[in-house]
Amino acid sequence: MRRTVIVMVKEPRPGQVKTRLGRDIGFGAAAWWFRHQSLALLRRIRDPRWQVVLAVTPDVQGLCSRIWPGDLPRMAQGQGDLGQRMRRAMVSIRNGPVCVIGADIPGIGRAQIARAFAALGSHQSVFGPAVDGGYWLVGLKQPHRAPGSMFRDVRWSSESALADSMRSIPGLSVALVDLLQDVDTAADLKAIKPDMATSLLPMTGAQSHARPKP
Repeated sequence: MRRTVIVMVKEPRPGQVKTRLGRDIGFGAAAWWFRHQSLALLRRIRDPRWQVVLAVTPDVQGLCSRIWPGDLPRMAQGQGDLGQRMRRAMVSIRNGPVCVIGADIPGIGRAQIARAFAALGSHQSVFGPAVDGGYWLVGLKQPHRAPGSMFRDVRWSSESALADSMRSIPGLSVALVDLLQDVDTAADLKAIKPDMATSLLPMTGAQSHARPKP
């Protein structure tokens, strides 16, 4: 059964991506950071043990975008809230376990994804919790059997997102893997490794604003 990693990506346009981070460091700098972070992530997670698929938005622009690697398969995220879009992407994979990840978590690498798939060997679902109460990964052993209630009534962008998502899949065994830091604000940039944060920021005044103090 082939494993699949779906990466949720958004066209890195100033003011339309990482807007909370943009309010801290500038919208152009935030879009620049997201673009280079996403491309670095895609380079890190390529592995013969799984296929990588991009779930893109906006749909039309994302499917024809030249920003993302041309050799990776793409699917449109479509309409709806984050949960509806993630569930739609997951159930489209008919063969083998699937994990969905965000593109704004610098700590994701092959080792973290491998642990998530290993957890699906003995559990029906897996989550990678984030420090803020959300999560950076969700996976299903049998995505074509995803409960209709999955991701229903989840309070997104809140400290309850993970707990709500777990409650939305009653009856499925759940494993938790690595706790990682996502990046929504300048404070989040300071919380990750300084070299990871500053190396991905553009060489502008915004960089010094977000650089961790020595």
